[in-house]
Amino acid sequence: MNVIPAEPLTSAAARENVDIAFQGQPDSMLGASTTWPQLAILTAFWVYVMLSNVLYARSMSASLDPMGSAHFFASWQARVLQHLFLYPILIGCVRASFRIGWRPAWRTWPVQISLALIFAALAMPLLVVSETLIGDPDHHDISMSMSSILHDSKFPMWVASTTNFLLAYGFGLALIIGYALVQRFRDSELRLAALGRAWSSARLSALRMQLSPHTLFNLLHTIRGQIVWDPPAAQSMIVQLADLLRRLLAAGEREYSELSSELQFARLYLELQQKRFADRLAVVLPDSETLPSAWVPSLILQPLIENAVVHGLARHDGAVEIRIETATAADQLVLRIVNSIAPDCVAAPDGIGSRNVRERLALHFGDRASFAAGPNQLDQWVAELRLPWLHERPQTRPGSN
Repeated sequence: MNVIPAEPLTSAAARENVDIAFQGQPDSMLGASTTWPQLAILTAFWVYVMLSNVLYARSMSASLDPMGSAHFFASWQARVLQHLFLYPILIGCVRASFRIGWRPAWRTWPVQISLALIFAALAMPLLVVSETLIGDPDHHDISMSMSSILHDSKFPMWVASTTNFLLAYGFGLALIIGYALVQRFRDSELRLAALGRAWSSARLSALRMQLSPHTLFNLLHTIRGQIVWDPPAAQSMIVQLADLLRRLLAAGEREYSELSSELQFARLYLELQQKRFADRLAVVLPDSETLPSAWVPSLILQPLIENAVVHGLARHDGAVEIRIETATAADQLVLRIVNSIAPDCVAAPDGIGSRNVRERLALHFGDRASFAAGPNQLDQWVAELRLPWLHERPQTRPGSN
């Protein structure tokens, strides 16, 4: 009785999953993972119905005939046997109901109502059969007892029995449908969560890959400026660039890197830039021995360092200093990239690098991380990241290193 389809879920299918909750799925009845829980629920419900009917009949019989000499109701043994006979019919009707489905209504609802009426109408005849099988003295001839249902005073009792079991069937079917809807909703939520994680992982990979051509483009321009004026320096820079690209590719395949590794990458990049702007660019990096032990998103500093070089030197004829600072506060890690800017520099809107950093922080940490960038009163541009202090490498998504 598994009614949860196993088709691949897309974002559109996820929304449609709730809309088609009542649509029949013929092959979905075969899934063992939900068949047994549904069967257990239906069995427990039917046991409850049986006990309720037996206790009600006994209480009514005791109130109408305290001495127990009259025979107003069937014995409890006959009623238990009646419900046992009805149980496989109930399972078959519910199974058929799920196979038929509920849409389109003009075609499925008449069949669904017919199933319910057939099940409910069999209750009284099966009670007669049960009384006969257990040797009830008032039911020696089954054929006579069955015909009496339609031709004498037992007809109203048959109508009452049919109504009672029709309600019981409706409640049982509604219970299973409700459980199926809960299962469907839970599976949809799990699939949507898996899709969300996969999308985030793909998005992070795309953001990291954006850095590679951007960084390479800037560095090639730096080397090009040295080829004519200082070929040995250009050759040395090419070797350093090869080392940088190896580190860039390695870092681009990881979601998180150690802070010391990130700063080593920054040092290598800034050394290449210093060879081009030796008389203008000064770099101050934190001492590796005093660095806090922390894990950060891979290449999270690189776009900010590139911005510091490009925008720090823009419209600025004097010396430019780029300084990287690290600090810890409670459970937060604070990273700052500070660079000199021209006195008349106007704050510009976020560029590609800043948007990249904001989006990656949001994907990794949500509201637990923040990024701010802007000038201070000392003719400096400060880009500050505040993110959770990760003492150990976080568990990455499947497929990530």
